[in-house]
Amino acid sequence: MKCKRYFVFFIIVAFVIALAPLSMAGEMDKININTASVEELTKLDRIGPKYAERIVQFREMNGPFEKPEDIIKVKGIGPKTLEANMDRIEIE
Repeated sequence: MKCKRYFVFFIIVAFVIALAPLSMAGEMDKININTASVEELTKLDRIGPKYAERIVQFREMNGPFEKPEDIIKVKGIGPKTLEANMDRIEIE
């Protein structure tokens, strides 16, 4: 009986440990489009080096983005790209 309790406890602990990185992944993957480098911006979905360069140039010429949705003001970046990255883009 005691072995069964330890086994169940071990399974629960292993499960929690296995899920911990997933719960933190969302926070670690956030990218500030006002400060990110070209390399960092390419980690966003649908953003390659060409578009990352455009994002950097846009903010250098126009100032910081005021809201995540402003990324679609960058030539070639549309609503689908915004939608794919909305949970990963931050501006602060």
